Amino acid sequence: MMRGGMGNMQKMMKQMQKMQKDMQKAQEELAEKTIEGTAGGGMVKVVVNGQKEIIDVKIKEEVVDPEDIEMLQDLVLAATNDALKQMDELTNNTMGQFTKGLNIPGL
Repeated sequence: MMRGGMGNMQKMMKQMQKMQKDMQKAQEELAEKTIEGTAGGGMVKVVVNGQKEIIDVKIKEEVVDPEDIEMLQDLVLAATNDALKQMDELTNNTMGQFTKGLNIPGL
């Protein structure tokens, strides 16, 4: 009976190693993705990469009015938050496939 237990343990370890490799690959693929957040009907766009770094900010010319600088700041903030939220959702959807049904502390 011990042999069967050891075989199952080895099989489980191989499955865990495969899952770990798959998770690493998914994380690497996510790191290469970009998400574009928008605000003000597309007047402000912010692009975020998979490491949640802002890599681009685009502002349409008609938005830039010195008297409306506070509005512009709010639009940039809203677009940034939109992009980060979308990246969080993409990350959760991608990485969630590995933890379905598992209760692993820290993941």
